[in-house]
Amino acid sequence: MKKQDLATQLTSPSKNSRLEKFGKTISFLCLMLIAFIVAMILIFVAQKGLSTFFVNGVNLFDFLFGKNWKPSVKDAHGQYMMGALPMITGSFIVTILSALIATPFTIGAAIFMTEISPKRGARLLQPAIELLTGIPSVVYGFIGLQVVVPAVRTLFGGTGFGILSGVFVLFVMILPTVTFMTTDSLRSVPRHYREASLAMGATRWQTIWRVILHAAKPGIFTAVVFGMARAFGEALAIQMVVGNSAVMPTSLITPASTLTSVLTMGIGNTVMGTVQNNVLWSLALVLLIMSLAFNMLMRFITREKKVNYER
Repeated sequence: MKKQDLATQLTSPSKNSRLEKFGKTISFLCLMLIAFIVAMILIFVAQKGLSTFFVNGVNLFDFLFGKNWKPSVKDAHGQYMMGALPMITGSFIVTILSALIATPFTIGAAIFMTEISPKRGARLLQPAIELLTGIPSVVYGFIGLQVVVPAVRTLFGGTGFGILSGVFVLFVMILPTVTFMTTDSLRSVPRHYREASLAMGATRWQTIWRVILHAAKPGIFTAVVFGMARAFGEALAIQMVVGNSAVMPTSLITPASTLTSVLTMGIGNTVMGTVQNNVLWSLALVLLIMSLAFNMLMRFITREKKVNYER
């Protein structure tokens, strides 16, 4: 009788209702904590970044489109030379080129692992890609410094430090992430798409090219954008190979700089509250806004993917 009474108490509606309310409360509190942390980060970075314009009087247009980066020097008009265009341009060039180079490799590897040889691909390629995912950024940067930079210097001339070296390093860094996301996108294509295409007489390559890749196109775009977001925010590895010269890039083999490289090099050498420190926070705000833009673009592509599958 005691066991029956205990079972009755555990399965009673009131007990289940209290447990459900407790679980909902804990989940809601965790969600609010995450939202609070994100909001505080946004507010803190925005407050520090906007101080450059509202407190120190730096012109926003000159900051975004100026080409001279000398935060501690004033020009003839008494204005600080804080043109961030070289770093913004360098970040976009490195990000776009690394994504363009990585995309064909990732699509090819994903097709091999999902459509051509799933068993062999999972046994050979997947462990290698997982190994690339676990390598720290500093190791990528050190390999780029010892291997990529001398190779670029030998093949293309110059010092070896520049955008091209950064592109090769970031290409390898974003390769596993984009490959895994592309593989998941191809596997999510409904099976009846393949069966219908083959039933109508299409070859396997025609099915892959005209049916599977077309259906998985939103997911592949999402993977590429996610890889670009990863490349745009990479700091340590790119800092070691790009040359860290805050000038407008004139070629792929000349030293350049990115937003992250300038931030990591300068944030520890300035005093909190000074104009030199505030302008670095402004660069961080630009970087944060671009990261949010990448996330919004991924959400838009994902929504379009869901709409296409529902149709």
